Amino acid sequence: MNRIDELFLRKQKSVLSVYFTAGYPELTDTALIISGLEQAGADLIEIGFPFSDPVADGPVIQASSHQALINGMNLDILFDQLRKIKETSRIPKIMMGYFNTVYQFKVDRFINHCVECGIDGVIIPDLPPELYEKDYRLLFESAGIHFICLVAPQTSPDRAKYVASLSRGFIYLLTSSSTTGNNYSPGINLPHPLIPSPALRSARGRGVMPALIGFGIHDQETFEMACRHANGAIIGTGFIRHLSANLSRQGEEQLSKYSRQQQINTLCENFVNQIRG
Repeated sequence: MNRIDELFLRKQKSVLSVYFTAGYPELTDTALIISGLEQAGADLIEIGFPFSDPVADGPVIQASSHQALINGMNLDILFDQLRKIKETSRIPKIMMGYFNTVYQFKVDRFINHCVECGIDGVIIPDLPPELYEKDYRLLFESAGIHFICLVAPQTSPDRAKYVASLSRGFIYLLTSSSTTGNNYSPGINLPHPLIPSPALRSARGRGVMPALIGFGIHDQETFEMACRHANGAIIGTGFIRHLSANLSRQGEEQLSKYSRQQQINTLCENFVNQIRG
């Protein structure tokens, strides 16, 4: 069974998914951050593979993607990093990025590498659902890799149902159609963006399909609010800000791999504890 499905079978509420950009702050931090988040008690990890024009991302994630590319991160390096931790890391992992990168890498090759490296799902926000269904759905489902679809508040009920029918593992409910990193103020203007619209409730109407809320979740308050309306929430910008503020660049402070791992472990533990309260 796919580990995303296993996760939602054993845990129905307060699922915490954390996104970070592979190769940031340093090229070799990817596996260390995965280990740190796993030990800290995150439930799910989204590994962003960097792209030069991340249109759905706000300035914080854009900057991390830019730095990761400068560091030399690409899919070949990322898959090599993930392959090395496949046997020791048990947390469900999702690859998230843009279709141009996957297309250039070759979709079938990308899927095969995901299987080899222990990846459980993918999120490709700019791949149109119709194109996915027509050309790629069979490839992903045959390989056992969950393709997770996004639904925005403005989505019509019929469209939401269609998109949800393609999603596997869970549905990614967006709080808005803007970019990542917006910090909403709960309760000021109701209905609050974190409260799913009728279209999103329609998307969740498929029975057992779990849902996670993303965009604008950045602290304990917004996480708890999201968890009242879905199975959990996704935090990306908030975690990358935490990395940027607390994790030194190796060029500034040379650390052994063990010391770097200890530093990252502490950072991840502090962040997860702040979110869970």
